[in-house]
Amino acid sequence: MKIYKTTDSNFKENFDSLLKRGHMDMDNVSTIVSGIIAEIKNEGNAALIRHISKFDKWQASTQSDLQISTTSMREAYENISPELKDALSLAYNRIKTYHEKQKPSSWLDFEDNGTVLGQKVNAVDRAGLYIPGGKAAYPSSLLMNAIPAIVAGVKEIVVCTPAPNNELNELLLAAMHLCGITKAYKVGGASGIAAMAYGTATIPKVDVITGPGNIFVATAKKMVFGEVNIDMIAGPSEIGILADESADTNLLAIDLLSQAEHDEMASSILITPFEQIALQTKTKIYEWLEKISRKAIAGKSIQDRGAIIVTCDMDEAVALMNQIAPEHLEIVTKHPFDILPQIKHAGAIFMGQFTPEPIGDYIAGPNHTLPTGGTAKFYSPLGVENFMKRTSIISMSQKGLQEVGVACARLANAEGLGAHEAAVLARL
Repeated sequence: MKIYKTTDSNFKENFDSLLKRGHMDMDNVSTIVSGIIAEIKNEGNAALIRHISKFDKWQASTQSDLQISTTSMREAYENISPELKDALSLAYNRIKTYHEKQKPSSWLDFEDNGTVLGQKVNAVDRAGLYIPGGKAAYPSSLLMNAIPAIVAGVKEIVVCTPAPNNELNELLLAAMHLCGITKAYKVGGASGIAAMAYGTATIPKVDVITGPGNIFVATAKKMVFGEVNIDMIAGPSEIGILADESADTNLLAIDLLSQAEHDEMASSILITPFEQIALQTKTKIYEWLEKISRKAIAGKSIQDRGAIIVTCDMDEAVALMNQIAPEHLEIVTKHPFDILPQIKHAGAIFMGQFTPEPIGDYIAGPNHTLPTGGTAKFYSPLGVENFMKRTSIISMSQKGLQEVGVACARLANAEGLGAHEAAVLARL
């Protein structure tokens, strides 16, 4: 874990390299992904079955082998412990309650002259959720993607998730049952994204695809955007922490590792004006590394992509963190709400020492599907709006058209669109 000081002569160079932490070299995989997408478009299920054999190491003999049965979901839910059922239900209810507050509404505005302007909001017909597998399975990602779609009113939800060696995580299946999922498929990677974007004989074409994944999934989502909508192009997980002298360095260390254990490409960055906090946190990180189960993954992440920055003051620390625009931001200071107004860019903000980042991953309520790699400067967390669309409503009365029609015709004439002009003037 490297410690940098903003007063170092080479700090700018080192900081610029931190800003590139989320860069994904999609060019290196784009040829492979475009080939996978083309095969799915042209061959459908036949290509899916071939890709599953190659990438997930099991053979699907029939199209029905691709499907995850609702019976297996129900049985998985029935088999988990009562404690896990309670935890899943608590998470479900809190996430649902939070997202219900996000739901936009339709509206109409009636002007005195009889003109009516408004907005009609509808859910998309069909949403596709991609839930990662591989190094770990994430039931929490299923909840975070399915519940906003449910709140939005999406009638049909399609789930794709990889099943290495034809094995699925039982808790993921239980979460599918809790969310009422009826269409789920054992298809992962770029193949799953392409199948949902273009449809096959088994997997229906969707309108929007959401959910995290590796560089192949991210590249595929980028390539199918336009055929369907997507939530965002997310990269490796990351955490940024702002800390003052009151912070508990033992807690700072494990919070940094909570993201480092996701994968070797995850980023964990602490910024503080207090050098003693920096030094103690670094020591605690290596103490914690000896205790956690994913030591190898977290250790490589911390070594290659972790950083501690010592600034001159908190204002400088905040300014640097705004440039980083982290996926997760913890503010661990005496008065975190005093700093909150200065934060411009972050996917989710965790306030105070009793709000560790994992509480947002599972149970708090806000969505954990967040922008990474600095994209919090222009992307928002996944929400109900991702599964809805707006339609404008315009109704002009005769009086209303008389009031604005001449100005409209002049603008049309100025753009050289005579039929536009005539369509208005013919009604005056």
